[in-house]
Amino acid sequence: MNNNNGKLPVYVYKGDELASYGFGDDHPFGADRHEAFQQALVEAALGDAIHYAAPRRASVDELALFHSPDYINFVSKKSALGTGFLDAGDTPAFTGIFETASDVVGTTLAAVDAVMEGEAQHAFVPIAGLHHAGREHAAGFCVFNDCGVAVEYLRKKYGLTRIAYVDIDAHHGDGVFYGFEDDPDLIFADIHEDGRYLYPGTGAADETGKGRAKGSKLNIPLLPGAGDAEFDAAWPRIEAFIDASKPEFIILQCGADSLEGDPITHLRFTENAHARAARGLVRIAHKHCDGRIIGTGGGGYNRDNLAKAWTSVVRAFVASD
Repeated sequence: MNNNNGKLPVYVYKGDELASYGFGDDHPFGADRHEAFQQALVEAALGDAIHYAAPRRASVDELALFHSPDYINFVSKKSALGTGFLDAGDTPAFTGIFETASDVVGTTLAAVDAVMEGEAQHAFVPIAGLHHAGREHAAGFCVFNDCGVAVEYLRKKYGLTRIAYVDIDAHHGDGVFYGFEDDPDLIFADIHEDGRYLYPGTGAADETGKGRAKGSKLNIPLLPGAGDAEFDAAWPRIEAFIDASKPEFIILQCGADSLEGDPITHLRFTENAHARAARGLVRIAHKHCDGRIIGTGGGGYNRDNLAKAWTSVVRAFVASD
């Protein structure tokens, strides 16, 4: 599918299946996040440069590319019960959460397929980037780690080896980091609020990977109150790090909770940081891997902020060629 300029469109995923991933109106991660972004994207008037694509559900076998069978079974049972928590108290269970979380994972995999198979130039999944979930546990509003599954999916289905994961969410992407801490082929770069002041308390600058993977991970913690100036000073390190790795595919987790005014974090970025990150990574993607990059929404609990940040990423994806 080409648009009127003969370019492949940017796929943006939209649907009730994604909107359903939320934990109620009194929880920071509410289902209204999906519509806040989609409305802003309509107002951006990007026309046929974007194509709205439908979610899909991940199979159990796909979930098991990253998650342990015991954990998958645990979520399934809690989903049937519909009560309690999947972790120590951040991530409530509700009836059907297994299926809803599987929809998030499957949609990220659909975005991977669209880019890998030449249907889309780039792709964006707003309700995704659930980077806290570990291989064997839920955490921080995240049930299944779609980014972790996507890495393993790219390897199994497409035979890729070197995949770059870049995270600009205010919170450290610990589920991805520790899931691949000893894997030298998962290139990891994360700029986030210092873990001494914010959940999950990880992502120190000296966490660079273990064993033969040492040096394949980059963590840049910023002090509370850091804004675009601090982001702009640090960002070239991330671009240089990813460029030097010559990735075959790039996953950008672009959590909007790093913008000023988020209710649970303390960074003060504007959406310009997200636009810069997207533009820079697209350039690297075109240099090394035929433009293959997807964006995942991640966190962000101020609805105006996430609408602006994610729309900026999509706009940068559209303008990339």
